[in-house]
Amino acid sequence: MKPLNALYKSLDAILTAQSRHVTKKKAAPPLKDAEFICTRGARGTTFSLGYSKEKILPDDIDKKKYYIAGYGENKPAKGVLDAPQTHAVWLDDLSGKGGIVLVSIDDVGMLSSDVNKLRARLKDFAMLSGCRSINIVSTHSHAGIDTMGIWGPLPLSGKDPKYMELVFSQTVKAVKAAYSNRKNGKLYLGRVEVPDMQEDIRTPIVYSKTLTRLRFVPDDGSRQTYIINFASHSESLQGCNELVSADFPCYLREKILEETGAETLYCVGAIGGMISMDIPDEQEIRENGNDFSGSTKRIGRQLADYALSIKEEDETLLSAKIGSITQEVYFKAENTILLIAAKAGILSAKEYRMPDKSGFAMKSEISYFEIDTLKILMLPCEIFPELVYGGYLSAEESATGKGGEINPVPLQEIVGDDVMIIGLANDELGYVLPPNDFLLNPEAPYFENGRDCHDRRHYEETNSLGPGTAAKIAETVTKIISAVEKSKKM
Repeated sequence: MKPLNALYKSLDAILTAQSRHVTKKKAAPPLKDAEFICTRGARGTTFSLGYSKEKILPDDIDKKKYYIAGYGENKPAKGVLDAPQTHAVWLDDLSGKGGIVLVSIDDVGMLSSDVNKLRARLKDFAMLSGCRSINIVSTHSHAGIDTMGIWGPLPLSGKDPKYMELVFSQTVKAVKAAYSNRKNGKLYLGRVEVPDMQEDIRTPIVYSKTLTRLRFVPDDGSRQTYIINFASHSESLQGCNELVSADFPCYLREKILEETGAETLYCVGAIGGMISMDIPDEQEIRENGNDFSGSTKRIGRQLADYALSIKEEDETLLSAKIGSITQEVYFKAENTILLIAAKAGILSAKEYRMPDKSGFAMKSEISYFEIDTLKILMLPCEIFPELVYGGYLSAEESATGKGGEINPVPLQEIVGDDVMIIGLANDELGYVLPPNDFLLNPEAPYFENGRDCHDRRHYEETNSLGPGTAAKIAETVTKIISAVEKSKKM
């Protein structure tokens, strides 16, 4: 541990010196309160929707080093299992308020700096199309090519400029094609419980088993489009994998296309702490060569079966009403390692001084949408499900000896009804944990895993901004819902 402590102390000294520079900066300017833009009055049931997708696999994947993201650093890809893609949907309620773009990329995560670069490239498109909101989410594939920078040959970034250009250009192409492909039709909401496919490897055992499906049916009888949301890390290929892949979402989309002809945009829910797909024969696969490709395909196709099990009589026809609001927010950044990675250019993140001058901050955003009765909360992180649905550890169970009363009100209570969470939306701030179970290694905080009095490993804290993120999210969501309610009363 001594060499590790020495390294940590030297890194901490660098950050402390940098902190003195930051304190000379002016405090970050206050952020404008966002407004809820919504369609009012009685509406019909006709939406306009367009879909498109593009591959994001570099043509020199067999000649150049591209690093697989999501597990250990410095793991060059040794082949391709399936080609990751970028998917785009244009959705408009035809009210004149403007359409919404939702992009889902088969990657581990996209930082806000890159999200905003994509938005800048689509600025002219947004003006010409009347688009009111562009949202970039990640499927969180742990077999995708590094789009964040921290999985390369550290201290060098694993984020390749040529690959990022491919992701940007193909996404712009997909968005514009989705708009060109738009058709009028009906939008149906369906849900199904998936009782036997997930696992939660950190207490408390709390997660959503609900698969949510939006199904668009064009009036002209042409190809349908699905938007599917489900809570799981896309990591079924496991850390031994050396092949580029979209992981199980690829095979979910593939089976839905085979069975129905429908295209699918997939997005993840509240997956922090750690919600993954259960692999029934995991030990047998490990004993026989660590090839999880077959089980990953089966998992994707089995999840597709659940999505396809939703029948017309189980669906709700949605009225053509869309409401939207996006609130920018400063999050206090206390993670020494992530701050140094940002300063070194490994992570493309801009540092701010907290408005109250208490330290470093990162600027991000939270978005909220209503599509008729469906409430959607888009969070820039991997949030622990208990922060959404409740079920906090007691004082006796937690790492800190403190009860759930020090944690924020669960987001479900703030928003009300069944809220659909979309994680890794417009940013990737890492894990967001309940304060009463947030534990750091006392000798090398954020650098080495902590271990609590129950002998539980606290890995997720090392990939978080700090213990205050959860409360800031709840505070911001409360502010958003207040703006929504105020707008509806006007």
